[in-house]
Amino acid sequence: MTQMRVRDAATFLGVSEDTVRRWIEKGTLEATHDASGRKVLEGVEVARLARELAVTPELHGTTASSARNRFTGLVTRVVTDTVMAQVELQCGPFRVVSLMSSEAARELGLEPGRVASAVVKATQVVIEAEPS
Repeated sequence: MTQMRVRDAATFLGVSEDTVRRWIEKGTLEATHDASGRKVLEGVEVARLARELAVTPELHGTTASSARNRFTGLVTRVVTDTVMAQVELQCGPFRVVSLMSSEAARELGLEPGRVASAVVKATQVVIEAEPS
């Protein structure tokens, strides 16, 4: 199994190392010690908590959809020309960029500060694993 140090778990969970240590003391996360005596967490345990913490804000009037990958956030930038628009959303720690027609961006009223959702439904998603 993959093990990680407190520092890495904090990075993946988007919290401070102190928060991870408090969660360990409280029993929210389980930690052990590696052969060198350093505190480590099982990757699967960190993944479990990350999933529990990942709450997507509910927007009033959200349309039903079969897409399961919905990232709600704030529009941070909109760059348009006569045909196309590049729209950037900040969805928690993630930056999502979408290309669409300038007409669609105008019709949706997309501008910095507006709450919006990026909905992803793809037939191919590339996942790269870090070396273990």
